[in-house]
Amino acid sequence: MYKALIRPVLFMFPPELVHKWVAAMLRITFLIPGMAWLVRHCYRIKHQGLEREVFGIKFPNPVGVAAGFDKEATLYNHLANFGFGFVEIGTVTPMAQPGNPKPRLFRLPADKALINRMGFNNHGVKDMVEKLKKSKARVIIGGNIGKNTLTHNDRVTDDYCICFKDLFNYVDYFVVNVSCPNITGLSKLQNKDDLVSLLQAIQKINRNQPVQKPVLLKIAPDLNERQLDDVIEVVSDTKLDGIIATNTTIQRKELATNKAVIEAIGNGGLSGRPLRDQSTKTIAYLHHKSGGKIPIVAVGGIFTADDALEKLQAGATLVQVYTGFIYEGPSIAKKINKAMLEHSRIV
Repeated sequence: MYKALIRPVLFMFPPELVHKWVAAMLRITFLIPGMAWLVRHCYRIKHQGLEREVFGIKFPNPVGVAAGFDKEATLYNHLANFGFGFVEIGTVTPMAQPGNPKPRLFRLPADKALINRMGFNNHGVKDMVEKLKKSKARVIIGGNIGKNTLTHNDRVTDDYCICFKDLFNYVDYFVVNVSCPNITGLSKLQNKDDLVSLLQAIQKINRNQPVQKPVLLKIAPDLNERQLDDVIEVVSDTKLDGIIATNTTIQRKELATNKAVIEAIGNGGLSGRPLRDQSTKTIAYLHHKSGGKIPIVAVGGIFTADDALEKLQAGATLVQVYTGFIYEGPSIAKKINKAMLEHSRIV
């Protein structure tokens, strides 16, 4: 019903506006007594065979929501009702910022893709903490942290450390986002020396806590093999707990959408189906070169159960969806989890 009736109507309106509508509808819907139970009954699969223990956290299932869908930490419990095992909130920055000018989110239906140049729009880490305090999490939460757009390169580390310290008591793991293509100066942090310096500063704070939190690095899909080798070395040297592969791409290769439309949209990160193969290739390379020692969370082009299984077979331990969630609808986690159970019985 979603793809036949609901999605065509939603796709008649600007995507960022639709996202706000959907978020509001979810919040209102789950105020109705019994509605959360009904949705969980329809969409959630609980089975021991789906459980995964990764970087010290026991996940009820390996399917999560990628950062960007719940930027402001208002939907995580609602999303859990649809069967997701974890939700990544953010990207959050120390100070509130409006992000890039609108329009900044575009659909490419012919490619089952999105282009976004949101620019880390959010209400700031203090606001996020207050929301997390008010609504106790009933799902594993990852905190995706970044820098403010106007922060000078000399103070970037401070931005990440502020977010890390403020969120520490309210999330289960952290993701250091240095790979978003829409933030001025962020690409500099993908250079090895700068990245090591940043991660060491975060890990220093982490080590001084009574109980440490897992820290993961989110990387771009556009890195070459030498750069991926550097990523593996950086993760080892700074004792990170895992990698999220991958963020959106700046490439525009072999798209079905008219070239003039793509050019009119302009800059931004491409996500969705066109990213699937490159994301899988990156995961397979990292898994092979690290000897399978680094946990990898797969994201990029996951629409179906087969897509998710492909990522796991390439070496991922967990998977995340975002664009696939928008195109496939609320049953995506259920379908993937069901297929994983069936696959485990076969093998």
